[in-house]
Amino acid sequence: MLDDEGGPPRRRPLGGGVMPSVIAEIARAVLAALEGGEPVVTATVIRSDPGQRSMPVVGSKLLVRPDGSTVGTFRGGAIEQTVKQACLDQLRRHGTRLLRLDANGGELDDRHVTSSLDVLIEVVETPPVLLIVGAGHIGRSLCKLAAEVGFAVTVLDDRPDYANRERLPEATQVLCQDFDEALKDFPITPNTYIVMVSRGHKQDELSLRRVVGKPAAYIGMIGSKRRTGTVLQHLEAEGVPRAALDAVHTPIGLDIGAETPEEIAVSILAEMIMVRRGGSGRTMYYRRGGMAELETSGAAAGTIAAEQHE
Repeated sequence: MLDDEGGPPRRRPLGGGVMPSVIAEIARAVLAALEGGEPVVTATVIRSDPGQRSMPVVGSKLLVRPDGSTVGTFRGGAIEQTVKQACLDQLRRHGTRLLRLDANGGELDDRHVTSSLDVLIEVVETPPVLLIVGAGHIGRSLCKLAAEVGFAVTVLDDRPDYANRERLPEATQVLCQDFDEALKDFPITPNTYIVMVSRGHKQDELSLRRVVGKPAAYIGMIGSKRRTGTVLQHLEAEGVPRAALDAVHTPIGLDIGAETPEEIAVSILAEMIMVRRGGSGRTMYYRRGGMAELETSGAAAGTIAAEQHE
């Protein structure tokens, strides 16, 4: 079949101006991310001002990798750079957001009624992995809660009466093994969260020694300031860098006055979600009359609107 000029048929873009080869490359990258490869971020135009001819059209797609490389295009320029940076920022929050832009690629907030371009940004990755070291009451409660919010949970304990499927049906994996041996071989990535809630000082120190400094998203250890401080001092004396020890969340969790194992599990999970999503841990309400003070500071109001939107 020839085209109108008698030559071979030309490759025509799909809807939204995206070439089939680009769609295929984006699809392959998305599938690889879902199968355990590196995460990627997709950006899709869901609204475009038809009066702005330089705008990418509805359906245009851009894929951004963690190293900043891209597949697809939003016609370059300021708009593409803004979208690319927003994708990289969203990668640290592991979620979805709506990016609203003006005709020059400037980001708009919720105070603007209309925008020239709306882009849906989505992080594509496997579920976060939570490794719980210790299958006691707190570990069991944390397993239930974490599985409910989307973590793939592995629970490790060396006691058969505790580390078994009957007690931990929500876990993706239950390991009844020696702590040292299991942690030596456990894969730890930037998508791994590690919580040490074992039965004693000895087990916690042994476990932390195996995982500290690894590229985990979160490492937390339960215990009082005195007990956990002693563990950190021991590891520092062994040569573990101070920066790696400072990254350990210990005592663990947010201060919500938790007392029961279930409440402590809530505290721990809340801190992990805060780290994962980039939250502040502050309360989000304000009392009547408080807005008068906030309205005197546009920056403060904008910050609260952005945090609520995220």
